[in-house]
Amino acid sequence: MQSLRTTVARTSFTKSTQHTLLNTNKRFQTPSTLFRATPQTAAAMSTSDSFGKLNIESKDIKTASGVDLSEHQRTVIGSVLDLFAGRPSLAKLQLWKDDAEFTDPLTIAKGRKQYEAQWYGLQTAFSEIERLGHEVKSNGNPIEMDLDTRYVVKGLGMEKKISSKIEIWMEGDKIVKVADKCES
Repeated sequence: MQSLRTTVARTSFTKSTQHTLLNTNKRFQTPSTLFRATPQTAAAMSTSDSFGKLNIESKDIKTASGVDLSEHQRTVIGSVLDLFAGRPSLAKLQLWKDDAEFTDPLTIAKGRKQYEAQWYGLQTAFSEIERLGHEVKSNGNPIEMDLDTRYVVKGLGMEKKISSKIEIWMEGDKIVKVADKCES
């Protein structure tokens, strides 16, 4: 997932379009105006049938040669891929510790309220999100994965392809950090 700010910063939009997009996204970036995912809102936006069901859509996890994943690692990676595809759910976000964080080159979202806002914000900011490819490179801590994604900005129809190096840090069976180190 790229924050809208990162996408805009790396795209050659006009200055007025950049200003509009950045201001639109502020509600997902600042703690004082943070999008609040209530259970009702989150359930409506979720692909999950209930709080307890993960309903992971990304089940075909591609791995580099020699990388073997446990079932729990496959579940975590699948849930993170679903989040990057704009398919958050309360159940998937329960795989995260309350004080976990999400980072990309322009965003640091610490704590449940901030990182949930980033994931639910994707659905608000982009009309299309398409995973072009992924490959898990390492099953250590962090789990390392390459991810290529195509985003279309809602209302503008502007398209951007992003290549990222994703790192997923675990503490026990919970995610403590996801870092998106985009390359484009």
